[in-house]
Amino acid sequence: MNRTPPARATRSRPLAMLTGATLAACMWLAACNPTIRIDLLPGPEALEPVVVLEKEASTSHRIAMIELRGLLVDSVRPTLLGGGENPVDRFIAQLTLAEEDPRVKAVIVRISSPGGTVTSSHILYTELRAFRERSGKPVVVSIGEVAASGGYYVSLAADQIIAEPTSITGSIGVIVQTVNVSKGLSMIGITSRSVVSGQNKDMANPLEPVEERHFAVLQELVDGSYARFKDLVVERRPGLNPTNLDMATDGRIFSGEAAHKLGLIDGLGGVREAHAAAKSLAGIEAAQLVRYVTGGETARTPYAALPSSTPSAEREINLFQLNLAGHAQLGGLGNPMETSGIYYLWMP
Repeated sequence: MNRTPPARATRSRPLAMLTGATLAACMWLAACNPTIRIDLLPGPEALEPVVVLEKEASTSHRIAMIELRGLLVDSVRPTLLGGGENPVDRFIAQLTLAEEDPRVKAVIVRISSPGGTVTSSHILYTELRAFRERSGKPVVVSIGEVAASGGYYVSLAADQIIAEPTSITGSIGVIVQTVNVSKGLSMIGITSRSVVSGQNKDMANPLEPVEERHFAVLQELVDGSYARFKDLVVERRPGLNPTNLDMATDGRIFSGEAAHKLGLIDGLGGVREAHAAAKSLAGIEAAQLVRYVTGGETARTPYAALPSSTPSAEREINLFQLNLAGHAQLGGLGNPMETSGIYYLWMP
């Protein structure tokens, strides 16, 4: 007598066929390595001012707030979907707008950064000082979560520095981070030998045994950058007691409250206190606070976290591989060829 097979048996063959077909499709897709290109934006957009504080103020005066957030690098900072915008370029572009607008009477630089490369930090500092000297417009730094190391270096360009009591600042110093894997590689039979023109050409080569003479050269470089930082602190922070100078510049971090007591900053508060200080320095009683945004960005309040980099015109999404090699570098700096290895950087 023929009996109808159980329902489970009737479904098992199609399921197996589906599984096999799905596997085959996945293998084919992986072999082809398909990509999808998406046009996200037509390109860099113009920056426009948006009022974010004292919106109803009956005055034409403005205070421009410029954000400096994340790692300070003079190169295209990578995003999850690829390359982005150079933060140094965007910062200077906003400074230029503030300088050319006669309604802008002062600038607030809102910093939330652990620092970055020595050179990028110095570029930002010198550009901010040049803006102050050319325009005559006061500059106030408002420290957010953190303005450490290179972030604090840039802060020294301001007429006043204001931080939240709980902000992190300080970390005055220099770091060159190295790693050496030669011993580990030799244990599995791998050796390296560089052919060089001079004994210091391959300084701190991670594939070859440590040479102390290389680190003596690097130490000299670090000492020079540190001396520049320390001298700038002495020059720009006259309220810092000389007896506290070595302690304040030994690389440790401070809360905003502790930094205020030491004289590393001028006052405690947030954006509103910085806005009041900027108006006072500019000699005006009222001013709208504006931020510069592109057409695809919004800023309802001074605390809006605008993108630190604008997507470029073309992105590539790989269905089977998300390449994060750029983020594996120190602090996600991206291509090491585009950054130095000498940092004013707090690395918690």
